[in-house]
Amino acid sequence: MKHTAKSIRAFIGTKNFDESRHFYNDLGFEESIISKSMSYFKVSDMLGFYLQNAYIKDWVDNSMLFLEVDDVDRYWNELQGLGLHQKYASVRLTPIREEIWGKECFMHDPSGILWHFGQFR
Repeated sequence: MKHTAKSIRAFIGTKNFDESRHFYNDLGFEESIISKSMSYFKVSDMLGFYLQNAYIKDWVDNSMLFLEVDDVDRYWNELQGLGLHQKYASVRLTPIREEIWGKECFMHDPSGILWHFGQFR
C-alpha cells in the first residue's frame, strides 16, 4: 500500500477526565475540546493524542506512549521544574536511563499511563 501518512494519534483513557485535562495542559500540551468526553492534546501539528473520559483498568494500566525529544537532559530538568509530581498525587517521575539506542526518562500520568521521553543516538 502506498500513501503519505500525515500523523498518528493514540487514544488513551483516564480515571478522572478533568484532572487529566488539567495535567496535560500543565505539561504544555495544547487542548482542543472535541466533546464533553474527549479532547485532543497536541505538542505540534503532527504530534498528539486523544484523551477520553473512559476508564478500563487493564487498558490504562498497560498504556504507554513514547515522545521523542531533542534533548532528554533538558526535558528532564524542565519536567522536574514543573512540579507535576507534587501537584498531582499519583504522578511519578523516573530519572534518565542510558540504553544502547539512546536515553530516556519516564513519567506516570494521573491515571497511571506510562510516558517515555527519549532521545535516540
